[in-house]
This record gives sequence, structure tokens and C-alpha cells, in this order.
Amino acid sequence: MTFPCLACLILPLNAQDSPQDYLNAHNQARAAVGVGPMTWDNKVAAFAQNYASQRAGDCNLVHSSNRPYGENLAKSSGDLSGKDAVKLWVDEKAFYDYNSNSCAAGKQCGHYTQVVWRNSVRLGCAKVKCNNGGTFIGCNYDPPGNFVGQRPY
Repeated sequence: MTFPCLACLILPLNAQDSPQDYLNAHNQARAAVGVGPMTWDNKVAAFAQNYASQRAGDCNLVHSSNRPYGENLAKSSGDLSGKDAVKLWVDEKAFYDYNSNSCAAGKQCGHYTQVVWRNSVRLGCAKVKCNNGGTFIGCNYDPPGNFVGQRPY
């Protein structure tokens, strides 16, 4: 018996990959700046899973097109936990200047601002093992954030 795409199989939920793990990591960062918690949304998670499955072939950090949600992506050449992916995004806080509502020169902070965007209240995330042995993780946010000229909180 042959399988068309073994690498497209959804990874089992290991430690630090459950919906609650993603929520806890997001909500900890949100609480640190006085923003209310997010809730897990199965519809948003299904969107994230569908897109992550499409990226299993190449593991490229390419955003989905025509998405109704905000989106953060992460990848690794080996295993990456959902908790650690969120940490990568939250660590961009060091490059965000609230007073000017901008990122430090040459740095990214939009992943962080999406995590703490006050109006984004529903979260869905997914993780797949890529054909190259790497990991692809995507989280989607409803409603989306990062609107030009608006502060996240």
C-alpha cells in the first residue's frame, strides 16, 4: 500500500502543541500589556490547518492569499513547538516602540503586534511536518490586526 503524501499527515499533538498551549502563550503576552485573552476558534483553526497542509511540500514562509484573518507563520529545519513559535513572535516586542507605533530600523515587530492586537479575539493555529523534515506553524487571528496608523493596544 502506498500513501500519496506521508509528510502531509498532521503531527500528533505533543507537549506544547495543544490549542491551550497556543492560547496560553498568546494570552500571557497579551496580559503583559493589559489586553484581554483570546479564545480558540475551530473555524479559524481549520483555516490554519488547511493552509499549513499546503505548505508541507516546501515549508516556505509564504502567507496565504485572500485570507480573512491575520496570520503569523514560523518554520524550523527540525521540530518546533507551538509554544516556541509564539515565543519567536513575542520576542519581537524588543523591537516595538509603542510611542512611535513603529519597529526599530531594520527589525520586524509585526508578528508581535498581531499577537497582542486588542481587537483580535479568536485564535486558530496548526503545525505540520514538512517533506524536508522541518516544521511549519501558522496561527490565524480573527478579526485581523496590524492596521496602519492604529496601535495594537
